[in-house]
Amino acid sequence: MTPRQPQKRERLVARVTLEDKAVIAHAAALAGQSVGSFMVAEARKAALHTIETRERIVLNAQESRRFVDALLAPVRPPTERMKRSLRLYREAVRSNT
Repeated sequence: MTPRQPQKRERLVARVTLEDKAVIAHAAALAGQSVGSFMVAEARKAALHTIETRERIVLNAQESRRFVDALLAPVRPPTERMKRSLRLYREAVRSNT
């Protein structure tokens, strides 16, 4: 017995040029997939790659040490510029909290 596949209930629609459609159809044929399956698989790969590269920060050893040092450093009092910025922010932004 094979595991049950999630039902596909959502739809994505994209308008493409004739050339784009031909290239995608050719790639799908080479991959042995339907155009729809190919597009979903490749879009998912691209989406996961984008998420991975935008949500993770990679530091080398030196950058990692500087980051940890900054986290462990004693708290410095706010500068006059920071105090002014905070005051301007509070005047400009209204919050219900």
